[in-house]
Amino acid sequence: MKPIHLIALPVLMLIACSGCNPTADKKETAEPDNWIQLFNGTDLEGWTIKIAGYPLNENFNNTFRVENGMMITRYDQYDGFDGEFGHIFYKTPYSRYKLRVEYRIVGEQVDGGAEWAFKNSGVMFHSQSPESMQLDQDFPVCIEAQFLGGWGDGERPTGNLCTPGTNVVINGELVTQHCINSTSKTYNGEEWVHFELVVYGDSIIHHIVDGDTVLTYSKPQIGGELPDGFPLAEGTPLTSGYIALQAESHPFEFRKVELLDLSE
Repeated sequence: MKPIHLIALPVLMLIACSGCNPTADKKETAEPDNWIQLFNGTDLEGWTIKIAGYPLNENFNNTFRVENGMMITRYDQYDGFDGEFGHIFYKTPYSRYKLRVEYRIVGEQVDGGAEWAFKNSGVMFHSQSPESMQLDQDFPVCIEAQFLGGWGDGERPTGNLCTPGTNVVINGELVTQHCINSTSKTYNGEEWVHFELVVYGDSIIHHIVDGDTVLTYSKPQIGGELPDGFPLAEGTPLTSGYIALQAESHPFEFRKVELLDLSE
């Protein structure tokens, strides 16, 4: 998603101390085994494609594909990029969950891609459905955890927040800036990055990069510029929605997309 006003905000740190039995604590926090593999490593079963300017599930120029056990975005069949922003949505909406995504940025940006879209992708969540998007709509109304790579010089964190048609609350204040930087380090190469998203409905949300919590916010809600005829009013809490991965003109690879449902 295009960064319009980038600001760096402190991460809200929530620290709980317990005097319980250490063995009991370890048992309670043991990692569950029932993660759902949203990407099956073989094909795009369970996913719906929406590319701006094209009907639902028209995979223009084979933008989204599976190769070598990875879900990838590619532009080798493009003559140039002309606003074909793409999103691939998982079939099931969720509200409370942990999401793990392992990604890396490869190759060169396609000709015509915007400067801000260099090494730029993300995971959209609490999103409207792909079926409800307009034909020429660039981005779904959602919350976005933005994936960025470095320029090779200077800082460019990943795991940022962008808010197409939405707002959030940080440190008790409504934040209406479109993009907010995390505190992550910069990744300049083609290394794999482990990203985790922890979402509790319309309550608190954490962005975690390689084990470090880099951004925390709460109360996601509708707000800002919306598509014509969008049915939800400004201020409506976002309690659930669809999950999507993004294609914005630079090749990305995803080797893991898995979810732990916390609704129970």
